[in-house]
Amino acid sequence: MPHLIGDQAGPERPSGLLLMNARAFTDLFDSTRLARLHELVALGDPIRLDDLQGTDTAARLARTEILITGWGSPVLGPDVLAGAPALRAVIHTGGSVKQHVSPEFWDRGILVTSAADANAIPVAEFTLATILLEGKRAATYIEGYRRHRDVGGAWRDEIPSSVNFGGTVGIIGLSRVGRRVAELLRPFALEVLVADPYASAADASAVGARLVDLDSMLSASDIVSVHAPELPDTHHLLNARRIGLLRPHAVVINTARGSLIDTDALVQRCRTGTLRAILDVTDPEPLPEDSVLFDTPGIVLSPHIAGAMHAETARLADSALDEIERLREGRPPAHRVEVESLGIIA
Repeated sequence: MPHLIGDQAGPERPSGLLLMNARAFTDLFDSTRLARLHELVALGDPIRLDDLQGTDTAARLARTEILITGWGSPVLGPDVLAGAPALRAVIHTGGSVKQHVSPEFWDRGILVTSAADANAIPVAEFTLATILLEGKRAATYIEGYRRHRDVGGAWRDEIPSSVNFGGTVGIIGLSRVGRRVAELLRPFALEVLVADPYASAADASAVGARLVDLDSMLSASDIVSVHAPELPDTHHLLNARRIGLLRPHAVVINTARGSLIDTDALVQRCRTGTLRAILDVTDPEPLPEDSVLFDTPGIVLSPHIAGAMHAETARLADSALDEIERLREGRPPAHRVEVESLGIIA
C-alpha cells in the first residue's frame, strides 16, 4: 500500500487538485474553507477542473497526491489511475463513491473517503420533519382549509387521525440515514421498526428500534421511510404485493433511490385514496414533464432536496478538510470507504 500523506518527510504541502463542477465548488468552499484548503494542500492554477480532458491536465494529474472530488466530477477509471502515479488519496465531498471511483483504485491501495456521514444529517432531518408533519396530517388539513375556508367544518372529520402519539414508523434500511432517523425519533411517542437483512436485533435496539421482517413492518407501520441502497436485490423492493400490505392511510417517504419503489403500483394504490407518498427521489430522475406522478392525488414530489444544499454543504467541505488534515498528520482516516462495502452501500 502506498504511504499515507503524513508519512512523508518535510513540511511541504502535498499536491492537490479539485475535480468538480463550478456549482459544487461555489457551494462547498467559502473564503474561510478555501483558505483552510490552501493551508493543507498545494493547489495549481486553476485550482479547479471540470474534467481531465484539457491538453495541460496530464502533467497536473501526474503530480497530484490528493484528488478532491465532488458533484459533477468525472468518473475516475483505470485511465485516470494510470496517469496519476503520485496519487495517494481521493477525498470525495459528496456521498456515494460507488459509481464514481473504479475498483482499480482500491486494488492499488489508494485511500478513498467520502462525506456520506455528513450528507446523512440533512437527509435525516428532512425525513424527521416529513414524518412529524405527515403524522399530524398537516398537508391534508392545510389543503382542506384552503378549499373550505372554514376552520372547524365537517370536512375535518374525513381526515384520518393523527399518529404522532402511539403510532408506528417503519424504517427500511439501517443505513447511515436510517440509523440517524431512528435516533432522531427517540424523543417522540412513536414505535420504530426496522427492516434490514444486514442488521441485527442489537443494531436496531442500539438506535431505539425493533428489528422485524419487511412484510411485518409494512403491515404494522403508519409511516414507512425508505433508506436502503440501490442494488439489484432492492430494485422494486416495494412492489405491488408489498404496497398492498400497507395499512389504509399509511404514508411512504422515499429519500433514497426511486428504483426501490414500483412506480406503477404506487400510483395505482395512491389513486384509491388510501395511501400517501412523499417522494424526494423518483424513477426515472428527472421525471419527464408528462409523468403521472405530478398529477396523482396523494403523491407529493420534491426535487431531490433532502441532501445537503446551500449552507448545509459546508458540512461536507468540513468533513473533507478534516480528512485531509488527518492525512497530513499521519492519523487514520475517519471516513474511509472499504472496498468490501461497495456491494451493499448506496
